[in-house]
Amino acid sequence: MDSALLWKFHCLGTLCVILTAICGAYASYNIGVGIADTTGPVAEVVFMGYARPEQKGSGLHLRTFSRAFIIDDGVQRFVFVSVDSAMIGHGVRLAVLKKLEARFDDTYTETNVMISGTHTHSAPGGYMMDVLFDLTTFGFVKESFNAIVNGITKSIERAHDAVVPGRIFVTKGELMGANINRSPTAYLNNPAAERAKYEHNVDKTMIQLQFIAADDRSLGVINWFPVHPTSMNNTNKLVSSDNVGYAAILFEKTMNKNSMVGKGTFVAAFASTNLGDVSPNTEGPKCEFTGQPCSGVDTCPGNHEMCFASGPGKDMYESTSIIANKMFKKALDLWHGGTATEVTGPIRVIHQYVRMTEQTAQFYNESTKSFEEVTGCLPAMGYSFAAGTTDGPGSFSFQQGTTTSNPLWNAIRDFLASPSEEDVRCHGAKPILLATGRMVFPYSWQPQIVSTHVALLGDVIIAGVPGEFTTMAGRRLRDSIKSATLQRETREEPVVVIAGLCNTYSDYITTPEEYQIQRYEGASTIYGPHTLTIYLKHYKDLVSSILAGKSLLPGPLPPDLFLSNLISLVTPVLFDTPKWRHEFGDCLQHPVKVAGPGDTVTARFVAGHPRNNPMAGGSFLFVERLGNDETWITVATDADWETKFVWKRTSIVLGSSQAIISWTIPDDVEPGEYRLRHNGHYRYILGGIYPYQGVSKHFEVVAFGSSRRKRYYFA
Repeated sequence: MDSALLWKFHCLGTLCVILTAICGAYASYNIGVGIADTTGPVAEVVFMGYARPEQKGSGLHLRTFSRAFIIDDGVQRFVFVSVDSAMIGHGVRLAVLKKLEARFDDTYTETNVMISGTHTHSAPGGYMMDVLFDLTTFGFVKESFNAIVNGITKSIERAHDAVVPGRIFVTKGELMGANINRSPTAYLNNPAAERAKYEHNVDKTMIQLQFIAADDRSLGVINWFPVHPTSMNNTNKLVSSDNVGYAAILFEKTMNKNSMVGKGTFVAAFASTNLGDVSPNTEGPKCEFTGQPCSGVDTCPGNHEMCFASGPGKDMYESTSIIANKMFKKALDLWHGGTATEVTGPIRVIHQYVRMTEQTAQFYNESTKSFEEVTGCLPAMGYSFAAGTTDGPGSFSFQQGTTTSNPLWNAIRDFLASPSEEDVRCHGAKPILLATGRMVFPYSWQPQIVSTHVALLGDVIIAGVPGEFTTMAGRRLRDSIKSATLQRETREEPVVVIAGLCNTYSDYITTPEEYQIQRYEGASTIYGPHTLTIYLKHYKDLVSSILAGKSLLPGPLPPDLFLSNLISLVTPVLFDTPKWRHEFGDCLQHPVKVAGPGDTVTARFVAGHPRNNPMAGGSFLFVERLGNDETWITVATDADWETKFVWKRTSIVLGSSQAIISWTIPDDVEPGEYRLRHNGHYRYILGGIYPYQGVSKHFEVVAFGSSRRKRYYFA
């Protein structure tokens, strides 16, 4: 080929690149996925979510993970991370970015890294730093913080190292029977004409991004479906990723074939969205003792009788499994048979910190038929916040729907910090129980500066929001973003995703109408009745700016609370001592000799404290089968649904404890010779932490269940 012809081809190629960049007709992206363990202290640390100090961990049901997805179009890079945690605080994100900067310089920044918590209520707390969020966990827990930060960082690093050319597809589908509205009376206060546009009082649409390598390998999936991970209720004391975490595990096990949980190359995230008023407890609220329906304000006639929502299973484990399987099966159907649209176009990302107390917006008042200027309020929590929800009732005699204050509680409140007349006026229908915006001892109680974040992947828009939007609040935000997009661009209507609990946690966001009813969600809308109004304006401005190619100032930086001498009242592990005449790892109770599918086998070991080492990337237990070559093959760990790891303190004075390991044998088990193994660490009284291991006696797994095993024994 002569030089002139070569030059023509070169020019044509260059022109194609230029036109592709201008028109957004990207044929492929560079994609990386990564997963890492975030399991923190599984014992003697209070869970984050239900705000119950007595709900301290005593073991492990499902390990928690961080799942990272990197998308790069050659010009811009975007990272979405879904973490099995109650929420994400600014301190966690800041620490992650600092760790990434040490390895990757300025590749990963506040602008292009979006971190979302799944909102499981069964993971250790103490990592949020703001006083209100760490109050019931007895302050800051460094072990929880380090586990989450290290896990998120490692998942992003693994995604970075795994980047390959690939393609992205988006698909949608309806899922019924997996969620209900837990505050229907508040939802009904939204305008009738608006409600008439929707068939249900919660969103039923599942949105799924699917990632495929250029060589057709399946890389991963991000799934958004609104449901609270509260199938595991507030009596649970085993660390668990709950329904969305189990759905992710089911998807990954299906795609990764023989890989252990958390070890495969395919990564599936079931991330949070506008789940604020959405419950998985589909049987609805009932009185805990009588089983009778609760009152209209979710109270029960009996003394100290709580109004609990539950279902669809007979207990929280079965309910978790049912909801998880519903989500997983729908997601898998979408993967294999959904109408998928390829995502094409450039990646554009915008981020800004916002001081909510200084924001204003225009609100159309239906009663006066005119616009009025509204502002954000100093953070405050209402009376109904203390009532909790039907997923997890609160303490004392507080009730949801409370719109009048109590002089006694006001006196207690004023002892901590008294709201000003302006605070009371600004919060309107909300009687203030805690004036958190004025509480600064020992440091801030709730954030006043939040992270707002938007990413455009072609025609898919991901709005990272710093809290829990209710169903209708999320619908309004999606509509506002679509409107801003269609005003700027004439292409097809975009797919808008509300990515919940991102980067900062600022509690709930209801509509102004829902706020007036003062259910739990309204009482926890901390910047006042027009929190949503401000967000609608701000996210519309973000999208308009990104489409116009405008850059924004970063906004006021939130305070770095690591500089505040964080308080921790969690007692450290001092030492461990084995049971008299035993060593760490000794098996005190062995499994039965013969078992089959559906049976649960158990072993009990002399143990050290699990907080000595959370076994990140490892396991406290192993179910092992003897292979044909006389080597032991791991078939399950503490990340599997069928296992449980329970830690029990047997002597506080002596520092003695035991580990109880159980395995419910699945139906598809391979018959053979098995054993249970326990790995842990103990703290020596004179200093140092040391590993130990224990194994049970062998037992036979045969292809029949409990009733046939009994006949086998007595034949």
